[in-house]
Amino acid sequence: MAAHAGSRTVIYAALVGNLLIAATKFIAAAWTGSSAMLSEGIHSLVDTGNGALLLYGLHRAARPPDLTHPFGHGRELYFWSFIVALLVFAVGAGVSLYEGIAHAISPHPATSLTANYVVLGLSALFEGYSWRVALKEFKAAKGTLGYFAAVRQSKDPSVFTVLFEDTAALLGLLIAFIGITAAAYFERPELDGVASILIGIILAATAILLARESKALLIGEAALPQVQEEIRAAVDGDPDVERVNGMITVHLGPDQIVVALSLEFKDDRSTADIEDCVERIETKLRKRRSDIVSVFLKPQTSATWRERRAGLVE
Repeated sequence: MAAHAGSRTVIYAALVGNLLIAATKFIAAAWTGSSAMLSEGIHSLVDTGNGALLLYGLHRAARPPDLTHPFGHGRELYFWSFIVALLVFAVGAGVSLYEGIAHAISPHPATSLTANYVVLGLSALFEGYSWRVALKEFKAAKGTLGYFAAVRQSKDPSVFTVLFEDTAALLGLLIAFIGITAAAYFERPELDGVASILIGIILAATAILLARESKALLIGEAALPQVQEEIRAAVDGDPDVERVNGMITVHLGPDQIVVALSLEFKDDRSTADIEDCVERIETKLRKRRSDIVSVFLKPQTSATWRERRAGLVE
């Protein structure tokens, strides 16, 4: 199933912005010798590569089902989101920490504060625009939920990954500004290295948060409670169904949900009635929600369902 157009818009905005910012930062770092600016350049370069990986993940996830992958390839996006988190940690945070420690041990003053300030200002402008695009898309997706709850419940990692990266980038720019200014004002060039270390810590924390959320999605998360209630309400009204014992749902992608229902049919219904009911329920659910890609219905008594469910929970 096709990925959200909004997700691609967010990633494209971040990709273009980060590529321009990375080039500018590296030029400034080579000119001025600033460790914090070099760390920021590496950060932006990593973010550029991450945007490309997310686009690749969206492309791979949109492929249709085949014999080898009968439920489609939706989890490709979750896999590449996890790879992005690893890159932020290993490359972004690792190199920033190394560069910061090396500069703190063997400090050398930056040669041009003006150039650093110009680059930081331009970077904040570009990064702020990308952040606004990501925030707007995230707000539209989260509805009335709080930000933390929305991240925990989100099934589309592409949007919150870019939002987290851009937030970390803006914090990194602020730290780089403070570190460069403090190093010049106090004539302590090692403070530039300290700023680089702090940038690395921010990247490491961002990577851990991204990895945690991506891992949960990759393993398999259930549909949101309101989605499950909508499914249950659609089935409860069927004339052949005595009760819905329970359901199991799992996201294979942001817009791909597999539903398994345990149903107790009315005792006087024939096999033909049950077959018609199953087909009717599948059709109704697919019409109500385009993100339901597969529906499995199992005739089962409530006692059997409780027994099996207890074993699943344990």
